[in-house]
Amino acid sequence: MFGKETKTESGITLVATNCELEGDVHFSDQLIVNGIVKGNIYAQAGSKATVTISEKGRVKGEIHVPNVIVNGKIFGDIRSDRHIELAAKAEVKGNVYYHLIEMVKGSRVDGHLVHMQDGKGEVAEPQPARNREKPEEADAQAAPMTSVKSRSA
Repeated sequence: MFGKETKTESGITLVATNCELEGDVHFSDQLIVNGIVKGNIYAQAGSKATVTISEKGRVKGEIHVPNVIVNGKIFGDIRSDRHIELAAKAEVKGNVYYHLIEMVKGSRVDGHLVHMQDGKGEVAEPQPARNREKPEEADAQAAPMTSVKSRSA
């Protein structure tokens, strides 16, 4: 019993609909959130860990998990080095850092979508959109326009 290495068993952790968890969550296999988590969710990068946020689930914090499935609401950034699935009722208010992403019609992201190279390493910060127009073209487009009244016959 003591002194022996014990093999950890895989399992599913459930945050039930009538449950509100406050604080960071660290897990290694599968986490299903049907209730509310007020804190960050972490799993080992490169592992097979998966977090599923159901339609009634809410997370107010960041998610750092290799596989993420969202059908509820997330108020924070999502970082995944493998796969993210945003289902029809997913709402994310934060940036999404992904290697592979799947978005279903109806899902919403209020933030940046940032692709991670090879799913590993540091992610590049989102860059603002660049104005690709030449300065001369921008000045020509900004010139005031005069209105012309049309005449009928």
